[in-house]
Amino acid sequence: MKSFAAALAAALTLSAATDADRWWAHIVYLADDKLEGRDTGSEGHRTAARYVAQEYERAGLKPAGTSGYFQAVKFRSYRIDEPSSSLDLVFADRTEKLTLGDDAYFNVRAELAPTVEAEMVFAGYGFAVPENQFDEFAGLDVKGKIVVHLTGGPKGIPAPLMAHNQSAAERWKRARAAGAIGLASISNPAASDIPWARAKLSRFNPAMRLVEIGGDSAGSQIGLVMNPASMDRLLAGSGHTMGAILAAAAKGEALPKFPIRARLRAKAKVDSADVESQNVAGRLEGSHPELKKEAIVLSAHLDHVGVGQPIDGDRIYNGAMDNASGIATLIEIAKALKGKKLKRSVLFVAVTGEEKGLLGSNYFAQFPGAAGRNSMVANINFDMFLPLYPLTRVVAYGLDESTLGDAVLKVAPKLAIEVQRDPEPLRNAFIRSDQYSFIKAGVPALSFKLGYGPGSAEEKIFKGWLKDRYHAPSDDLNQPVDKDAAVKFNKLMLALVREVAELPARPQWKQESFFRRYAR
Repeated sequence: MKSFAAALAAALTLSAATDADRWWAHIVYLADDKLEGRDTGSEGHRTAARYVAQEYERAGLKPAGTSGYFQAVKFRSYRIDEPSSSLDLVFADRTEKLTLGDDAYFNVRAELAPTVEAEMVFAGYGFAVPENQFDEFAGLDVKGKIVVHLTGGPKGIPAPLMAHNQSAAERWKRARAAGAIGLASISNPAASDIPWARAKLSRFNPAMRLVEIGGDSAGSQIGLVMNPASMDRLLAGSGHTMGAILAAAAKGEALPKFPIRARLRAKAKVDSADVESQNVAGRLEGSHPELKKEAIVLSAHLDHVGVGQPIDGDRIYNGAMDNASGIATLIEIAKALKGKKLKRSVLFVAVTGEEKGLLGSNYFAQFPGAAGRNSMVANINFDMFLPLYPLTRVVAYGLDESTLGDAVLKVAPKLAIEVQRDPEPLRNAFIRSDQYSFIKAGVPALSFKLGYGPGSAEEKIFKGWLKDRYHAPSDDLNQPVDKDAAVKFNKLMLALVREVAELPARPQWKQESFFRRYAR
């Protein structure tokens, strides 16, 4: 009897298979229960990496990893021992225990001291944006204290600047500079993709840091995520309520800043381990004597979150749309370009550790091996583009930041596709996937999702998917998918790659782009 892998490989070679069949077949393999959600460093992820390497070879790509197609990435993994950990609010006249999971949970991506007892200060959004002369730490004493902040950002900050400053690294950098010892984030329900009842389940997933680079939370002693429904306990006696703060945020009004009467007492026990995972890289060599030295990087993350807390009895978080779909597109573009001559080279990179904080792409962007950092001139990232309905609009994240936006505006109308700007900048999509790692390395980048009109049926489907399936076991093979939309998306991405590969000049950041500061 043929193995599952062999049977699928045979199916993929059938000449009668449609484009939709071939794209979906990759997802069938990668999102199967047998791969157990492809967690970073797991056996399921290793199996998936071998599969991608095999498909690269079939597409005629040259190995571009440090070991064949593979680039080993070393991590240190951290997991909270919740039964041995605790959180208390210490008031002058009483102590109240916070229930981990219901009221708050530890953010293990931050560095956690075994014990902490400190004052707390509410600092609005915890924003300091020098470019806009905006600083919520000005005049606020946070030295030696924990900064409590609402997720999101203030009105009047341009979307790219807003997204950049909402990153955990930037928020902590500003808070640390002001003297804080940690951050406690209150999730704004109006801007959260995942409801608290599901979001809290992620607290048992391990966090990771790159061994060679480290993390973004150096100097912190505590990190927390807090349930807005429980926050009036925290704010007791301050003269402020969570409802009033959320109402001000909804109206775009300035948020208050004030000391919190309770001290926080925390005990955190963290278990750690060494983990190794893989980026998978292949190269299509360019044909032009000079331009082939420049490479367009096509990226998609291979990892998902593995086996987690059960929802409706299912513990395997398969990650079909997030992001077996993007890997399938990466492979299909490689196969479509087999034997083709493009002036520039194209690097195909399936990155690991995206769900742990864009770690695999961060590593590759800094250590791309033989490709060389200066050779990378553009990044096009495929992550959870959500082909859930017919493709007539596509959101291009980063559209106005570089000349890559001009390229997509040129090719999309030929496929009867309207290009949209980010309709919801507060969701931070432009900095929440692997394109951000390349942006910080100075490489102009784009990422995409299917678009929709305001109040449309497509918007309802899109937001319903985030609420019910994003980072849930139901992101599996048993969900409605518009495979024709995926094929049309692949054609758009293929046309974009060809367009950028033939440009006489390498893509450039626009003069007014905030991200131009990273240009090499």
